[in-house]
Amino acid sequence: MENKSYIEFKKERDLGAIITDTFKFIRENWNDYFVAIIKIVGPFILIGTIIMVFFMGSFSGIMSDIQGVGGDDPDAVFGFFGSMFGWLGLLILVGTIIYVMISVTSLYFIKSYINNKGDIVFDEIRSNVFQNIWKFIGLGLLIIVMVLFGFVLCYLPGIYLAIVFSLATSIMVFENKSVSDTISHSFTLIKGEWWTTFGVLLLVSILVSILGSIFSVPALIYQIIKMGTMIGEEDPTAMFNLFKDPIYVALNILSYIGKFILSSITMIATVFVYYDLNEQKNLTGTIEKIDSLGQ
Repeated sequence: MENKSYIEFKKERDLGAIITDTFKFIRENWNDYFVAIIKIVGPFILIGTIIMVFFMGSFSGIMSDIQGVGGDDPDAVFGFFGSMFGWLGLLILVGTIIYVMISVTSLYFIKSYINNKGDIVFDEIRSNVFQNIWKFIGLGLLIIVMVLFGFVLCYLPGIYLAIVFSLATSIMVFENKSVSDTISHSFTLIKGEWWTTFGVLLLVSILVSILGSIFSVPALIYQIIKMGTMIGEEDPTAMFNLFKDPIYVALNILSYIGKFILSSITMIATVFVYYDLNEQKNLTGTIEKIDSLGQ
């Protein structure tokens, strides 16, 4: 039996409808959606959170140590910064893994939603995510290399390729194509609709950035207040103690997690764009409706 609130993905939409249905989908499925994100990506987010705590704590300690040696020992200074950038590199690596995991979970959540007419099968989502994660990582690395190469050439080709490949993950999930077929089909699908896709993704990205900044406001306000109380301190390293403040660390962790979760909004919007373009060129949804009427 079809869910009465079921949102049909396989149909054409204009810019307004894509954005409206993106937020409608989240509003009506936020409970199941975020439960799936927490169950599948939660352990990785926890690891990222722990690394962030260590990074912020080590940053404070490193700044104090540098002040202690007074910059007179170049080897010590380079060692301090090496330690800091080591934590930063690890944080970026784990952050990238989290982003990929959230993106893949979002896509298979939507696939389960479509296949089951509004119902969600969690075991199906989890199985698909862990069975195909390496394929997505391979696709992501290939896209990064191609987009970076485009930026090196003349910047504009990089922007063009970034928009083209924004549909790649949706193609891989909903059409079960290989990495090479996904890359080639991305160009076919977006042909003649590049500007429309660019407009949708730009607008959604702006909205997500605005929403994401809300998570940063509490930490920023707390930072301003704390630094105001530190004015006049004789110890120049006192301000770095902020990075050990448990309240400040907790607020930054909240911002860190919130921004990752919100990043999935853009991914959901690209799925609506994918089905819009697919319907325009292949009439997949229309054909399925005709076949269902015949049955």
